[in-house]
Amino acid sequence: MTASAVFILDMKGKVIISRNYRGDVPMNCVERFSGHVLEAEANDERPVWLEHGTTYIYIKYNNLYIMAVTQRNSNAAMILLFLYRLVEVFKDYFKELEEESIRDNFVITYELMDEMMDFGYPQVSEPKILREYITQEAHKLEVVKPPMAVTNAVSWRSEGIKHRKNEIFLDVVERLNLLVAANGTLLRSEILGSLKMRSYLSGMPELKLGLNDKLLFEATGRRTGGRGLSKGKAVEMEDIKFHQCVRLARFENDRTISFIPPD
Repeated sequence: MTASAVFILDMKGKVIISRNYRGDVPMNCVERFSGHVLEAEANDERPVWLEHGTTYIYIKYNNLYIMAVTQRNSNAAMILLFLYRLVEVFKDYFKELEEESIRDNFVITYELMDEMMDFGYPQVSEPKILREYITQEAHKLEVVKPPMAVTNAVSWRSEGIKHRKNEIFLDVVERLNLLVAANGTLLRSEILGSLKMRSYLSGMPELKLGLNDKLLFEATGRRTGGRGLSKGKAVEMEDIKFHQCVRLARFENDRTISFIPPD
């Protein structure tokens, strides 16, 4: 995914702030956006459209448009996700994202746009990590050593975390959906489950979570009946979604849920 430039515009389509990352798209291409916005008010809005070889991708938040342009065959969904992450970071810094807050924080806005994307490629997008070296104080013209959290593969957890008491809380939330015929016959059933964890652990702990995964028992040759596991207790899990802290490669290899939790 690459974005050539990112624009923040007002409701009339006028540029408030822009950042040209690659230099392969003329900056006056934004002029076509105003006409598109006026047309979209009367018709259905399209977040992605192509015109003269340039792809325009935008979202609307309050009285602002956040738009990215590219001339490459980029992943539009990834760019949209980046724009939404940009909004979340701005909200974390400015409390409320609107035209006035952008105009009052030009310097910080440019710094955030520079740190979150480099040459059109997304970089750091975690507010906690960005706050370690981009503050709302006056910008000092000195070379600052990047914090370990930026160069570390574990971007969702800062180093040096200490708690007086090491503890972790795990909530298992399950929702059961059933489809039953008029005669009482069960036609379809499914369980939608989620694991929610709150961690108060010091340092960089690596945790492992074990579940009665049917595929795991079949792969290791363990029976679902007999000692330790009664018959029918293994569960076949489908459509699994993990937090970014989970090591996906290890899960694909041996179905082990291993992760360093965020704080």
